[in-house]
Amino acid sequence: MPMLRIRQLRPTRRGALLASTTALLLALPATAGTAQAAPLEDTEGPARGEAYMGVGVQAHEPGAPVDEPIAPQATTEGVDVASHQGNVDWPALWNSGVKFAYVKATEGNYYKNPYYAQQYNGSYDVGMIRGAYHFATPNDASGAEQANYFVDNGGGWSKDGKTLPGVLDIEWNPYGDACYGKSDADMVAWIKDFVNTYKSRTGRDPVIYTATSWWTDCTGNSAEFGATNPLWIARYNTSPGELPAGWPTHTIWQYTSTGPIVGDHNQFNGGLDRVQALANG
Repeated sequence: MPMLRIRQLRPTRRGALLASTTALLLALPATAGTAQAAPLEDTEGPARGEAYMGVGVQAHEPGAPVDEPIAPQATTEGVDVASHQGNVDWPALWNSGVKFAYVKATEGNYYKNPYYAQQYNGSYDVGMIRGAYHFATPNDASGAEQANYFVDNGGGWSKDGKTLPGVLDIEWNPYGDACYGKSDADMVAWIKDFVNTYKSRTGRDPVIYTATSWWTDCTGNSAEFGATNPLWIARYNTSPGELPAGWPTHTIWQYTSTGPIVGDHNQFNGGLDRVQALANG
């Protein structure tokens, strides 16, 4: 499948939007008085703070829909949730075979998931191994500031055998420029700032969630994190596909946004004992 090059596409889309908007305004009939045309509103994407894991994947790499869990040998089924799912039916998910979960805790330096307690504690209470994730907005604050915000608001870790290390969700910006206005080098530096701060606070290397095409376009396909940070790859298809540079394999694969009960379903690359090993560090 051809790889999207977001930086090449953005100017074209913006230019097309400007041209079509200008043509529309010129075609409108003149009206009497001093009334002015209402400003255009951007109706696409989530409200500020309501982004979730895979929001950019759905927009830029929707792939092939996978409506049933994929069950290759030696994998473990999981889900990820955020505020848009509200109160989650954890017993139903557990009974369907889901054994681990990740819950959105924070976004940027300004948002906390209001459903976090129900989702994080509820998954634990039914027996799942669970962890928290942070939706990064690198244009709002430094990596260190966002890592601290994450840890201070639910993203910590404890060696209890039931808590997975935190996740840095770094993907397309649903609110503006896909790469958050950063160069490849600046983005890599931002990610380093986040992962180093998170490890200094928790003792764990955070998992990095991303999509190969975004990573290639916005980090220059950096290979600097493959030796330390487990990879959670997003690709809605029948295989994880090509991985970003530096990672010989993936740890988790988000394979669909249209799964049963909760849309976002994942496969851990290993049996439940490997999920427990990641939780234990």
